[in-house]
Amino acid sequence: MDAQIIYTVIAGLLLIVSALGTIIPVLPGSLLTIVTLLGWGWLLGSGASWWAAGLGMLIAALGWSASAVLTGRKLKQHQIPKGSIFWGLIGAIAGAFIIPVVGLFIGFALGLFIGEAARHRKFAGALASSWATLKAMGLGILVEFGCVLLATSVWVIGLITHFATR
Repeated sequence: MDAQIIYTVIAGLLLIVSALGTIIPVLPGSLLTIVTLLGWGWLLGSGASWWAAGLGMLIAALGWSASAVLTGRKLKQHQIPKGSIFWGLIGAIAGAFIIPVVGLFIGFALGLFIGEAARHRKFAGALASSWATLKAMGLGILVEFGCVLLATSVWVIGLITHFATR
């Protein structure tokens, strides 16, 4: 089997993991996309692979940045302190061990709510700010996921072009 085909298959598998990593925070996301595309473009070395890798890396980096900016802006608008996010992370870690598969998400939401309940001292206020935080984080995940998928689509076009012109 040709080495370029092996590199392309490995890159495809890594891009699948990176797309899942934007949704499941335990796996690497956009960073893995950028590194994978850089490695694939370098190993194949054609004009098509470099163009696809460069454009895909740019899209993934923009998605990663936009996710961070959008989430941060929304958290500041709703005045969510870092302490509540910390409790959410503690809850996510505990939830991942207690409930397989979905425990990470349930634990984060529960930990976040506990942190906000301690801060607000009112159920309604804690629920509203927790919901706003979850929506902000969901928006960031959605933007990053979409950009990783778009970068992967550019990669597919690049690999078709590379192998068609070889």
